[in-house]
Amino acid sequence: MAEIDDKIRCDACPVLCYIRPGMSGACDRYANRNGELVRVDPHVLLERTLKDGGEVVPFMNRAREWSGDIVNAPAPIVTAIGAGTTYPDYKPAPFIVSSEVDGVDMVTVVTEGIYSYCGVKLKIDTDRHLGAECATVRAKGEPVGHVTTGEYGSQMLSLGGVNHLTHGGKKEGRVTCETLLDLCNRKAVELTVDGGASVIVEAGKPPVVNGQIEERMRVGCGSATIGMFAKQWYGKVDEVVVVDDHITGVLSEHQAGKLLGARDTGIKMKGRRSTPGRYFHVAEPGTGWGGANISDPLEIVAGFDRKVAWPGMTMLMVSTTGDQHAFYRLDESFKPIEASLPENLRISVERIRENCEPALCSVLFMGGAGGSLRAGVTENPVRLTRSVRQALTTVTAGGAPVIVWPGGGITFMVDVTLLPDNAFGYVPTPAIVAPIEFTMRLDDYAALGGHVDHVRPLRDILAQHAKKTPDGIGATSAPERSEA
Repeated sequence: MAEIDDKIRCDACPVLCYIRPGMSGACDRYANRNGELVRVDPHVLLERTLKDGGEVVPFMNRAREWSGDIVNAPAPIVTAIGAGTTYPDYKPAPFIVSSEVDGVDMVTVVTEGIYSYCGVKLKIDTDRHLGAECATVRAKGEPVGHVTTGEYGSQMLSLGGVNHLTHGGKKEGRVTCETLLDLCNRKAVELTVDGGASVIVEAGKPPVVNGQIEERMRVGCGSATIGMFAKQWYGKVDEVVVVDDHITGVLSEHQAGKLLGARDTGIKMKGRRSTPGRYFHVAEPGTGWGGANISDPLEIVAGFDRKVAWPGMTMLMVSTTGDQHAFYRLDESFKPIEASLPENLRISVERIRENCEPALCSVLFMGGAGGSLRAGVTENPVRLTRSVRQALTTVTAGGAPVIVWPGGGITFMVDVTLLPDNAFGYVPTPAIVAPIEFTMRLDDYAALGGHVDHVRPLRDILAQHAKKTPDGIGATSAPERSEA
């Protein structure tokens, strides 16, 4: 921190704002209050469970019998949310906190990382086709990511990353950062896919595809649906076709039907036959039946073998969510004629719908913490990486468990719904600011070359926090914003 006249220069990130008294920096996180650089948003101390039924993982606590609470009350949990950063990172992390757990001296290093190398992975539960793989995903007209592989009942998008944040134009970087921040803080974001759909995404909420709210995730592919419900159809209908853009299932040919003794129906399907009763590519991807581009399921039926089929034969066609279904009888010319769905088949259709889980949007923040951030933990950064690899150090984000990828560095993913509200911030470089904590035994911390001279007992942190913020909530509202 440096002063020029009455301004304060903030060194919390590479922007290095000069902040006038009564104003905040470009990130809205640091402010000049009477000549002192202060944080505007609070350092979070979580006590008991989060409000509104939220969950938190206790990664540091004082030894005591478990009361059954998610968090052992009344001992608080120190998170990195609002802890601040130590840019440049050769300085020790803002909080290096010691406590005793079951008689073992532990230490948690608490800091906020500035992530230029970060993004989000989106899992969107829908049968509807959002766009071709590798198609560009846009927010406010700017490219922010792309469509990745289609998975089991979900479409996957990858957003952010260093190329969109730094290699594109200034607006592209700004919009990408804004999009990532909103998604991580569980706000709704509208995305469009080149040559595909428009989708509104919000973590933990159903996706809205082309203005339509998705209600259900598919119960399975067409073949899996046959396997699950074949017994409920056998003896009640002669043929069942489960329409699916990926793998369409046909009961009479499927192994599940054969084991039950289902009679051949002579049905001829479009697409490419894989194994018996399983057909690929019966139609193009779309937003119709089973994620295909059809509104009439008979479009995927090429006809019937008159030597095998018979007039009066019945057929149920149903989608993988049960949202679309139709019942037919073959007339004397072997043409399917739609009829009312019998009650005993309606029950099976409802059973498909019942077994479909609610459609949701999942948002996983992914960041690389293998860079200079490690210097705030230890003077020999590679030892921290090795300690994480050896499971001597536990990594959390805002108290939530993370997935650490194998391989070099410390690349982690975290479900944003497990963190408290507004746990993520930004700096206008542009980059995302996310909390991260490293917890280990105190002797392991010393062995990896940690900043042991900066370890402070938890009780001292609590006393300082109570002194600065008597209400236990945090700093006051933000002053006016200054230019960088």
